[in-house]
Amino acid sequence: MGLLDVILGRSKPVIPNLDQLFALPSAALTLQAGAGYTPTGLGSVCFAGVEGGGFARIRQDVQELLDADTGQDSRPVEFSQDSYGYTWLLARRAPDDTATLVNDLHAVNTLLQDGGFGPQLLCSLLSFRDTEQRPLALVYLYKRGSFYPFAPLPGTAEKRDNQRELQVRAVLGDDLRIEPDLARWFPVWGAPGL
Repeated sequence: MGLLDVILGRSKPVIPNLDQLFALPSAALTLQAGAGYTPTGLGSVCFAGVEGGGFARIRQDVQELLDADTGQDSRPVEFSQDSYGYTWLLARRAPDDTATLVNDLHAVNTLLQDGGFGPQLLCSLLSFRDTEQRPLALVYLYKRGSFYPFAPLPGTAEKRDNQRELQVRAVLGDDLRIEPDLARWFPVWGAPGL
C-alpha cells in the first residue's frame, strides 16, 4: 500500500482463505447450543456466470466428484442461475453431517479457484433452521475473507431480521471471522438451500 492509498482510505484487499470454511462445523455446534439453530444439510456456492469449455469441464468435475462421494441414487449437487445471472451450486448432505458438507463446499471452491475462476467466486453459505423453522445462513464472502449471518424473514418479500443477525454475530464472535462492516452483510435473497 502506498501513501496515496492511505490518504484516500483504500485498504489492501484480503486474500481469500478457503480453509476458513473448516471452522463452520465447530461454529454450527456453537450456534446450536447458543441460539437453537441446527444445520439443514444444505450448502451453496455462488459465482459469477462463466462460459466456455474450461468452465464446463470444471462443472462436470464438480458434479462427478460430489456424485461419486455419496454412493446414492440422489443427486447431491444441483446447479441453477438466479435472476441476476449468478450461478449457484447447491450441495446436500445429512443434516448431522456438517463436516462432510463443508468438505464438499471447500472442494468445489478449490476446483474453481485452481481452474482459474477464483475471481468469479462470490460467496458460500451454510443453511440452518431454528425450532420455529426460521431460516438462517452463515455466508462466507471470498473477497473479504469473512463471514456474516443472513436471516430472511419467512413469509415476507425480501425482508430480513437484523436483530437475529446481530444476536448470531454475538454468539459466533469467537468461532468465525465475522465481517465487521455491516454494510457488507449483503442479502442473498432466493439462495438455493435457504
